[in-house]
Amino acid sequence: MSIKSSQTLVEEAHKKIETLNPAEVKDLVDKGEITLIDVRDIRELWKEGTIENSKHIPRGMLEFWLDPESSYFKENKIRNIKKMVLYCALGWRSALATKSLVEMGFKNVAHVKGGFDALKKSGLNVVKKEKK
Repeated sequence: MSIKSSQTLVEEAHKKIETLNPAEVKDLVDKGEITLIDVRDIRELWKEGTIENSKHIPRGMLEFWLDPESSYFKENKIRNIKKMVLYCALGWRSALATKSLVEMGFKNVAHVKGGFDALKKSGLNVVKKEKK
């Protein structure tokens, strides 16, 4: 059986989505022009923290939480949202997630090259995520 590799899926996604570098993202955050969406697993946030003021939407629930016709829809996650910029640990999951949102019809969406690791290095504030 021959399957398409995950790396191929990520490469294909990059051809269809907008990718921002961490410096661009920091500038947009400083100007208040974007909403950062952390798509990592909650355990990653507990362990490593998250970028200050970002919203957490786990990758596995993204399409469901943002679909008004889904029983899982969470209007509070997209109320007053600006351009959505997704990130994960290194930028692979967020590339696939961004492609999925584009395919759903979202227009104002991008992802961060290098993910959370790159955002930390850009100087954005990291805050602890407490277990509830």
